[in-house]
Amino acid sequence: MDSSGKIEIGNKIKELRNKKGLTQEELADRCELSKSFISQLENDLTSPSIATLVDILQCLGTDLKDFFTEQSEEQIVFGNEDYFEKHDEELHNTIEWIIPNAQKNMMEPIRVTLEAGGSTYRDIAHEGEEFGYVLSGTISIILGDRTIKAKKGESFYFRPDSEHYIKAGGKAGAVFLWVSTPPGF
Repeated sequence: MDSSGKIEIGNKIKELRNKKGLTQEELADRCELSKSFISQLENDLTSPSIATLVDILQCLGTDLKDFFTEQSEEQIVFGNEDYFEKHDEELHNTIEWIIPNAQKNMMEPIRVTLEAGGSTYRDIAHEGEEFGYVLSGTISIILGDRTIKAKKGESFYFRPDSEHYIKAGGKAGAVFLWVSTPPGF
């Protein structure tokens, strides 16, 4: 779209043609149109009929719906300003959702900071898988009646098929990444 909000069809067609590695002549041949028509079209000197536009887009491997849908660039990298943080005074933990709105995704990663004596809430058994990586300190993973220790630089992985939670081991507390699938934090 240009500054007036008008869609620049020609420029978008030219971009698609270049992405496909086609010359104007090759595109014209595929669509059974003249090279001069393609040139005028790309320079917005002429407008195609809907039927002609559909044909051209088909030759370029797309359709009207995709052509006119504004491609919003999906955010891929997130920083501190994107994180949502929640501190739990009672359990002495801070949870940061490091991928915003992750509940719509297949995985939900969080960064957990446990103070000395801190723990996560006790979660009941559920479907899915849990993965984590200890960034600092040591933790104890309580999974049903088992207690498994992990320290800085170690990762953990389990199926949450019984009640589970994580508590800080040691006096310094701990920080770890925790990824749950499906989202459940």
